[in-house]
Amino acid sequence: MTRRRRWRRWGLSLAALVVVFCAVTARLYIWPATGMPARVDAIVMLAGPGDRLSLAVRLAREHRANVLVVSRGHEGYGGPCPARVPGVKLICFDPDPASTRGEAEFVGRLAKKYHWRAIALVTATPQDSRARVRMERCYSGRVFVVTVGLPLSAWPGQIVYEWGAMIKALLQPSC
Repeated sequence: MTRRRRWRRWGLSLAALVVVFCAVTARLYIWPATGMPARVDAIVMLAGPGDRLSLAVRLAREHRANVLVVSRGHEGYGGPCPARVPGVKLICFDPDPASTRGEAEFVGRLAKKYHWRAIALVTATPQDSRARVRMERCYSGRVFVVTVGLPLSAWPGQIVYEWGAMIKALLQPSC
């Protein structure tokens, strides 16, 4: 095989790898499967960037669940506990550890205590896939995800962060 053919083959292999990486990135972090049924047992807002609290409260006001769970996250990153919504039980918490894993562990305990069969996570689009992985390890019911957008300028950093966080989540298989 000539040197030119080897370089060509190497270049095509690299291009194919880049295309696959971009496709996986798009599916996991840019266009994940989202949505929820008309009713679930609980709406769970994970802490992080984006206007998550407004969406979570709106879903609660629409009585899409009887319980609204709000993570205030690391150093209050999730924001303050919102005003009560009539007819909806409000649970605000600070996860320990202060991470998606801590949030999933706490929600898993709540789900067991209250016998939840379906929950809707409220998060930012890039966190969707990792939040599902973490939550499905700690909770045996159905997990739906509703997402909020982020400013375009935040996407590159969030995608890099989510790749690292997803690898970490996959290497920590327990709840």
